[in-house]
Amino acid sequence: MCGICGWIDFDRDLGSPDARRELADMTATMAYRGPDDEGTWIDGPAALGHRRLAIIDIQGGRQPMTHQEDGRPALVLVYTGETYNYRELRQRLAALGHRFDTSSDTEVVLRVHREWGHRDPRSAVSELNGMFAYALWDTAKRELLLIRDRLGIKPLYYYPTEHGVLFGSEPKAILANSLAEPAMDADGLRRTLCSIPDPDSTVFRGMREVPPGHIVRVTRDGIKQMSYWHLTDSGHTDDVPTTVRRVRELLDDTIQRQLIADVPLCTLLSGGLDSSAMTALAARFSDERIRSFAVDFVGYTDNFIPGPWRPTPDGPYVQEVAKYVGTDHTDITLSAYELMDPNVRAATLHARDLPLTFGNQDSSLYLLFRAIRQHSTVALSGEAADEVFGGYWLFHDPAHVQRDTFPWIEDSDDIVRRSLDPGLVEKLDLPGYLDEQYRTALAEVPALTGPASADPHERRMREVCYLFLTRHLPTLLDRKDRMSMALGLEVRVPFCDHRLVEYVFGTPWAHKTFDGREKSLLRAATADLLPQSVVQRVKSAYPAIQDATYDRMLRTRFTALLNDRNAAVAPLLSVDTSRALLDTTDNLRGVEHILTLQDFLTDYNVSLTI
Repeated sequence: MCGICGWIDFDRDLGSPDARRELADMTATMAYRGPDDEGTWIDGPAALGHRRLAIIDIQGGRQPMTHQEDGRPALVLVYTGETYNYRELRQRLAALGHRFDTSSDTEVVLRVHREWGHRDPRSAVSELNGMFAYALWDTAKRELLLIRDRLGIKPLYYYPTEHGVLFGSEPKAILANSLAEPAMDADGLRRTLCSIPDPDSTVFRGMREVPPGHIVRVTRDGIKQMSYWHLTDSGHTDDVPTTVRRVRELLDDTIQRQLIADVPLCTLLSGGLDSSAMTALAARFSDERIRSFAVDFVGYTDNFIPGPWRPTPDGPYVQEVAKYVGTDHTDITLSAYELMDPNVRAATLHARDLPLTFGNQDSSLYLLFRAIRQHSTVALSGEAADEVFGGYWLFHDPAHVQRDTFPWIEDSDDIVRRSLDPGLVEKLDLPGYLDEQYRTALAEVPALTGPASADPHERRMREVCYLFLTRHLPTLLDRKDRMSMALGLEVRVPFCDHRLVEYVFGTPWAHKTFDGREKSLLRAATADLLPQSVVQRVKSAYPAIQDATYDRMLRTRFTALLNDRNAAVAPLLSVDTSRALLDTTDNLRGVEHILTLQDFLTDYNVSLTI
């Protein structure tokens, strides 16, 4: 896993001292994503930068990597991620006459494009199984390709300029170039306040994100997008027992592939079905005893208050699974003071580059990863299982399922919007923006085929599953990537294997809930691996601290913000309405959101044009 960046300018030689300094500044912002090595490549209109976190082939695999023809670079690659089927691809390429200089997956990706992508890059990238974001420069065609994995596990941004483009793994790499401006307009503020990711855009004016499953082609003639993958209806014909067996086969294969690393590896264990099954499979297939880590809070289990998102505390289940599976387990126990540490909160904002927040969950995830990084370089996560298999309680609540909007939109989101200045509320028309995003997403949903197409509930659940996979999951994947890579930790997500996602997405909802519960297929496929208490445990989301001390510190900081007439966020707020947030106990997420927006506007010196 690494950090990449670059600059294409078709009307300029980027070998000049000034341009080289700009590229060096861009590359330096990615240092924490790649602490092991750095490299740049510049030739005429193209300048590519790379920071490396060495996972496979520690000594080889340096980047930027070139493919030589007639003694000159023909293709130049900067790549971040992991290609899990690189060994099979390497064998196929070797049989076709390719000779390799390294044992890295990066060289395999480069040669895949040389062999199968010279006519259409979609043919090459479709061969890859993995999580990745990369840029490929063709020196003869004077063409840049920006390519992102199918689910959007790895981030990739770009910023069109008058004569080319800037790109980077994170916005900060682009903003380090003098051509990019940290500005936000009305659309950016809408995206911030609604927390619904637009697969193509960002909160920064002029900056775009390569959508999952897409290629962006940059030439002198302009910038064009093309899709190489999207969810489709597979016409599922397997019965339930066959479907369960196939899910297990895919999980077995995926976990084995994702255990490949030349550095220490661990799992993230919450005691839920997803992470426990993943950990059990990792322990079964690993040649060494698996390390596992879990996050906890001081006094959390003893003072736990159940709710729809978290009906049970993780702690007892974590300990049971660790003992049952036999992992070398460590709990990372955090306090309210650690979560509210200004340095930690600043670090999480700097990691994300976005004014989007999960509040104390961002801080706890960052601190968890910081502790893990002292022992491991790679971690496996159970993220995405709920979106794939239908695990959240919202999937099973008729009122939320039938809402004519995104099912996860919460009352706390409305409270944040009502805290805005009335004139701004009218101008932004957030309900209209949300509805537009919702209708756009619905129009993408592949139609059901076969007998299930006649069932209105099956059709609606197909829509709900699609919404969660394409509009909810990307936010979680982005958060996990940013918090982990800010500390040089690679997090792999086996449940995002595209073969598994495709297969389960095409499965009828009746199959996914055949035993009347959430995640029926996953439970049946992995029941033999786990204690019955975990097999039967109801879904409980990533923990959030329940501590009056934390709430008190949050309110104190928010009160100080509202009293500061010079605060960057002040022109956006109705102070009286915002103060009402202090009188609530269940909507402190709204407080967190406004505090994060204030820090973002200040720390990034964002110019607002509304």
